Amino acid sequence: MAKPLVAIVGRPNVGKSMLFNKLTGKRLSIVEDTPGVTRDRLYAEAEWRGRTFQIVDTGGIEPGTDDQILAFMREQAEIAIQSADVIIFVCDIRTGMTAADQEVAGMLQRAGKPVILAVNKMDSTGPTDPDIYEFYNLGLGDPMPLSAVHGHGTGDLLDACFEHFPPEEDEPEEDDVTKVAIIGKPNVGKSSLVNRILGQERVIVSDVAGTTRDAVDSYFENERGKYLIIDTAGMRKKSKVDDRVEKFSVLRAAMAIERSDVCVIMIDARDGVTEQDTKVAGMAHDAGKASVIVVNKWDLVEKDGKTMQHMEDDIRRDLSYMTYAPILFISALTGQRVGKLFEYIDAVAEKSVLRIPTGVLNQVLADAQARVQPPTDKGRRLKIYYMTQIGVKPPHFVFFCNDAKLFHFSYQRYLENQIRNTFDLTGTPVRITIRQRGDKED
Repeated sequence: MAKPLVAIVGRPNVGKSMLFNKLTGKRLSIVEDTPGVTRDRLYAEAEWRGRTFQIVDTGGIEPGTDDQILAFMREQAEIAIQSADVIIFVCDIRTGMTAADQEVAGMLQRAGKPVILAVNKMDSTGPTDPDIYEFYNLGLGDPMPLSAVHGHGTGDLLDACFEHFPPEEDEPEEDDVTKVAIIGKPNVGKSSLVNRILGQERVIVSDVAGTTRDAVDSYFENERGKYLIIDTAGMRKKSKVDDRVEKFSVLRAAMAIERSDVCVIMIDARDGVTEQDTKVAGMAHDAGKASVIVVNKWDLVEKDGKTMQHMEDDIRRDLSYMTYAPILFISALTGQRVGKLFEYIDAVAEKSVLRIPTGVLNQVLADAQARVQPPTDKGRRLKIYYMTQIGVKPPHFVFFCNDAKLFHFSYQRYLENQIRNTFDLTGTPVRITIRQRGDKED
């Protein structure tokens, strides 16, 4: 059911992220000359010859010694081997073929996955640099000249990838499937919840934190619809992510958030909201994903008449940036309230794709401005001419005004709340963009 996945692998500083950005047409990965620089996003969709596919940049390595470089390279290749339909193996013409290149090439050969060998940084036009021929020694077929900076060779590269995509008729339609990522810190009960939903031991469950290493997809249908449940590895604090395999578990969890429609953010009822919970929830919020906060292990908490309300108040305080997310108290172990989860998932998924006509939006805007006047500064008043919606997942609104500097954050938040309350945008973040018109339009 998943779209074809193309993984970009290669040692540090060969231009993987530059190629990723070029192929996706967006600057999604941070690109610097420093090897192993942190990426802000590693997963995106692209289109070629009428086929939509997914690209993952397996960068983000932080090598210290040569031995570490080889170790990280090995894990990069392992991720690509596990999940990719096609692997783009990027080498650098300037440094030539290295021992690290040879080691990964051997792993890719043994895996039997289609590999496209791309020799990057061939930026000059004219005759092909003869140094490219040494890459035949990797045993991966014809090396393809590439300039990720200028885009030379990317069309041929995508054509080569296209030839290895599975037939399109083998890809069932995904429009009616809601993709749900189960996210949270380690040992919060994510796998237990998946098993409870599926009614079988589909995912390994253990009391040892970090049992799940990869994001695991499970298809599930009930009377409400079709769902793709993605169980993710628990995400720890970066300072505690020493194990290299676990670093890639965090990467896989981030990828799962990226391709989901709804994030179920799990919190341990016994611990309340921890610092790591705020980081996990923040990833979903920053990615613009509709979310449901699930408090698990509720059966293990001693309760009185106000316990649930106190817990909800604490969550609202600690996750103040996502007060829009509904909260559900469950027990994955006993099944308590698990059946209600899909009501919440459907509701927030529906709100995240809501489209509001421009005329209706501007009536709400006029009423809101009549109630609370726009701010002024030194005798100059903010004028909001109109607003419109430009996107969904999450809903994205643009306000056109006379002076963006006058559009104080407090007034922006007031208008967002008016929109939320009017159209009941429960469970979804909202994006707001301010655009300024010229003074002649005052």
